[in-house]
Amino acid sequence: LIDSLKEKVKSRKLADQDYETLLTYMRDHVYDEKDYQKGFEKIASQRSLINTMINEITKVQYNWRFDVFDTYEVNLTLYGPGGSYDPNAGSLIIYTTHDGEFKQYKNPANTIIHEVVHMGIEHSIVGAFQVPHPLKERIVDTIVSLHFKDLLPEYRIQNMGDTRTDPFLKKKEDIIKLDTIVQQVLSN
Repeated sequence: LIDSLKEKVKSRKLADQDYETLLTYMRDHVYDEKDYQKGFEKIASQRSLINTMINEITKVQYNWRFDVFDTYEVNLTLYGPGGSYDPNAGSLIIYTTHDGEFKQYKNPANTIIHEVVHMGIEHSIVGAFQVPHPLKERIVDTIVSLHFKDLLPEYRIQNMGDTRTDPFLKKKEDIIKLDTIVQQVLSN
């Protein structure tokens, strides 16, 4: 089956039925719910903390729009980066292992709030000002650190090399005018 699908992909002859066949194969032969159970349990144990952080960051009156979703869908994967997000759907994907471990942090709340902040700034800051990836990561890390350093003591700011906003983002209140800061930094 897999070899047949590979050939169809290479020859650009993959049909809708093939997607259904692959989905069925994955569900019946690859996916095993218990592979995700320990990761799910660890996230569930942090639900109160995660909700507290989301409530805190979304109640701030920014000078710009922080996108908020009624619910955030957290999906687990055994593959890929530590986290990713869909800013249009309010969903995120978090890497876990069979043993319920996570990339970068023991507590998955670190990665979840990081991805929530990404979604919050994606359209009004990142998209509006075409913020390059290293600076985007620095901004997200800085927001999380300023808001939640007491709740997430193991949270670290990634060293991605773009520190241009650092002089302007020293305290929580500075985030209120993030749009002005980013516009100023990128115009220099």
